Amino acid sequence: MTRLLRMGSALILAAATVLIGATPAHSAYVPKTPPLSTPWTSQVSLTNPLPEYPRPQLTRSDWQSLNGQWQFAHATGLTNPPVGQTLGETILVPYPVESALSGIMRHENHMWYRRTFTVPSGWSGRRVQLNFGAVTWQAAIWVNGQSVGGHTGGYESFSVDVTTALNGGTNEIIVGVYSPVDAAGIPLGKQRLSPSGIFYTAASGIWQSVWLEPTVAAHVTRLDTTPDIVAGQLDLVVQTGGGTAQGVLAEVLSGGAFVGSATGSPGAHLRVTIPNARLWSPDDPFLYDLRVTLTGTGGGDVVGGYFGMRSIAKAVVNGFLRPVLNGRFVFQIGTLDQGYWPDGSYTAPTDAALAFDLQQQKNLGFNTVRKHIKVEPARWYYWADRLGLMVWQDMPSMRTGVTPSTSDRTNFESELHRMVDQLRGITSIVQWQPFNEGWGEYDPARIADLVKSWDPTRLVDNNSGSNCCGFDGGNGDAIDDHIYVGPGQTQLPSVTRVAELGEFGGLGLIVPGHEWQAGAGFSYEMEPDSATLTKRYAEVTDTLQGLIFARGLSASIYTEPTDVENERNGFYTYDRQVLKMDAAQVRAANLAVQAAAGGLRLNTLVSLGATTSCCTTRYLRQNPLGVTVPVTSGSGDVTKQDTTFRLRAGLADAACYSFESRNYPGQYLRHSAYRVQRAVNDGSSLFAQDATFCVRTGHTAQGVSFESKNFPGRFLRHIDSEVYIAANGGPNSFDNAASWAADTTWQVAAPWWRSGASLATDQAVSLQVVTACCTNRYLRHYNGLGYTEVVTSAGDATLKADATFVVRHGLADSSCYSFESRNFPGQYLRHAQFRVRKDANDGTATFAQDATFCAQPGRLAGSDVTLTSYNIATRAIRHYASEVWIAAEGGPNSPYDAAGSYAADVTWHPAAAWG
Repeated sequence: MTRLLRMGSALILAAATVLIGATPAHSAYVPKTPPLSTPWTSQVSLTNPLPEYPRPQLTRSDWQSLNGQWQFAHATGLTNPPVGQTLGETILVPYPVESALSGIMRHENHMWYRRTFTVPSGWSGRRVQLNFGAVTWQAAIWVNGQSVGGHTGGYESFSVDVTTALNGGTNEIIVGVYSPVDAAGIPLGKQRLSPSGIFYTAASGIWQSVWLEPTVAAHVTRLDTTPDIVAGQLDLVVQTGGGTAQGVLAEVLSGGAFVGSATGSPGAHLRVTIPNARLWSPDDPFLYDLRVTLTGTGGGDVVGGYFGMRSIAKAVVNGFLRPVLNGRFVFQIGTLDQGYWPDGSYTAPTDAALAFDLQQQKNLGFNTVRKHIKVEPARWYYWADRLGLMVWQDMPSMRTGVTPSTSDRTNFESELHRMVDQLRGITSIVQWQPFNEGWGEYDPARIADLVKSWDPTRLVDNNSGSNCCGFDGGNGDAIDDHIYVGPGQTQLPSVTRVAELGEFGGLGLIVPGHEWQAGAGFSYEMEPDSATLTKRYAEVTDTLQGLIFARGLSASIYTEPTDVENERNGFYTYDRQVLKMDAAQVRAANLAVQAAAGGLRLNTLVSLGATTSCCTTRYLRQNPLGVTVPVTSGSGDVTKQDTTFRLRAGLADAACYSFESRNYPGQYLRHSAYRVQRAVNDGSSLFAQDATFCVRTGHTAQGVSFESKNFPGRFLRHIDSEVYIAANGGPNSFDNAASWAADTTWQVAAPWWRSGASLATDQAVSLQVVTACCTNRYLRHYNGLGYTEVVTSAGDATLKADATFVVRHGLADSSCYSFESRNFPGQYLRHAQFRVRKDANDGTATFAQDATFCAQPGRLAGSDVTLTSYNIATRAIRHYASEVWIAAEGGPNSPYDAAGSYAADVTWHPAAAWG
């Protein structure tokens, strides 16, 4: 029998020799020249590209990269692999065949990859896993002529155990790939065989890293990490494969220091306590380290990982349903990140390049990124986690304009489920999006429910672009509009779904010498130069602020971080060589939107909303005892004022907070005999302690909790409309209700009374300049525009009348003010294109918002006021060279936004009326 096997081997070898002799000569790798080169194109190693360990959430110390030069050839199918044959071309793995970096730079429907490798001697006695980050779309693998497995699906990783196919020396691996792109009904995102417009060059074949690593028979295949910040625990499920392991030891570390551990079984939910957890957020993207060991008989595998502690939920804030991160409403401002490269197509040339895109978005003041109908390599998510960018994860869509078949739908749902499973441990992902603009969409309500059943810990947006391009099944957690250029009147949130602007912007600029195709280009609005582009970006971004309050908008996604092929909408050119806008001005505009959304920011006005399901319209009110009362936009002025507080550094501890009454300055919320009340600060140490509350992780995921400084364990709590400090299960009857956790969880909301300074309504007033140069000047209207002019008692009667306004309750919000012309009744001061002007009230919501200004204490000093725009909260009425604008300090519309005299120029003295 042995003799027959040897004879058979000899015959196979002879046949292989004949085949080798028949194949064309093998050509060396020669990188092709891309239409554009990035700063990293020349840095790509031709022998070991992308050398970093590819899977940061499941690491092993022993591994061997198979990235590099492979033999390559066209194929006619995935049968009859070219075992032992030299293939005619060389490809650089893992760059798609269509990319310049691959060295092929053409599409193939079927293709062969071949290379050899040796297994390190130190791996002897262990199993060897062959890992692929991703292959588009179908792969078949042979090792030493033996079929070892295959895979379908272009966006998830997979592994095959090749141990039994290995020999003791040089091993051959062959990978056959089928990539039909849009010739079949598979998930493919924006890849097209004939790219144009918003669709791009295909990315076929092996496009993520390939590597080997040794394991014991029973080994870890995935770490499913789910933070539970309310319980102060990590929920961990260790998925395993191959053999049987009896136990799991999970250890959490921080900077090498032990934090906590748990033991259990593979596949079971382990709970690791994280004392005083440091929460992950864009402002503090803190990550814990994780070490997992399989124990007992069959154990021995040890892997590393990481996770962040954070929560994602929904809560009513100021009457609108909002997404909340760690119990706080954080406006999610992000970009539409397509993930394409001019040299590597779907694959970034280097890891530094991969990190660059995310770092620049963070530098520009974004806190969110929508990963647009593509799934990235694991290291992309690692960088999002480390840098602190919330991620909306799209599912790659199927073809547009084609109804998916039954088999297409079955495959789509399979790939969708695998994507969710693969990425469920990513801290930064806060939302899943199964469909985009109706492309290949079917059963959106059912699919949204399906995704939610797989992962109930994140929001699900059933279709991004429900208003413009697709169907809206009514399910999921988000209503998502697309408005170009926008932003515009988005749909209002419902009782179950938050309002999002999933795409807007698309402002373009052509930069000669940095074009994919010279003379070709697409954008939604092309600008002539960088200054104009920056100014327009600030204008459209500022508009978001009004939508936050008027329409309940909670998130926005701008198109886009870089140009992509012939799309010219990027902050950067496609080659990442030129930043087309002024970075400081972009950052200022983005941060201003986040600031306008409110939160725990010192010296700002806030309201505290209840989160108990019965009472989400109730807010803490001081009168002088603390109670909760219903508040809506139609509530009376006194109610709104009494539910508004100025957030101060804690009187007894600057790391905590005190709540000063907005309409009773010098009086604070404090507790006495456990009852919360408003009282005058008497300067005593006891008062300071009683009036100091420390923010803690919310007892539910819908908000935050406030612990008494001098009574640890007691929290600000409402019960039967009264407000106490209470302990869970404490000695008083109001400590013991089942709803204690919810009753001690609060939303830090935008103030119901938005003016921090008061003006007498229905009274005539003149607004006097306080800048040292010009105190004899007053704001007046002339030919419909706002100016400042010298006014004296001997002056012209018309001038005096033009400089007189009647203070009215704000047309858009009664907690702010509008200024009606004295001599043109029905006409008001308003802003348009940042210029202050006088116009007739046309009854529109836009006019009402543009004509509403919130009074704040003067930026300069004294009892004067600064009048901030209602719908662009960071801009205030300012005079500059006799003209009057709304301007932001250091904003993009110089010179009238420039610093220097800004504080004085936006401060006005409400003087006796001239007219």
